[in-house]
Amino acid sequence: MPRTQHPLSPTLTKLAAGLGQRIELARCRRDLSATLFAERVGISRNTLARLEAGDPAVALGTYLKALRVLGLEADISGVAGDDSLGRKLQDSRSLRSHGRVNDSDI
Repeated sequence: MPRTQHPLSPTLTKLAAGLGQRIELARCRRDLSATLFAERVGISRNTLARLEAGDPAVALGTYLKALRVLGLEADISGVAGDDSLGRKLQDSRSLRSHGRVNDSDI
């Protein structure tokens, strides 16, 4: 059964394109040709072009391997690391469960 590809929202499309562009810039700063970089990542030049365009159909693992080749894999650890919205929601639920806050106060 083929996978159904759901389109991204314009905002997410822009974020994906930005990620691809930043990976391309990092590759160029390291003076790595597209051919050499694709070889080191273990992908074709066509897949590299799609990755650098921010194609959401490129596997997350491929993006991670590209970051590893660039020496940037640790950067992924920052994603969702400081979840301030989640903490606020959790604190709000905690205060509500202890009768310290009314829903109208939030």
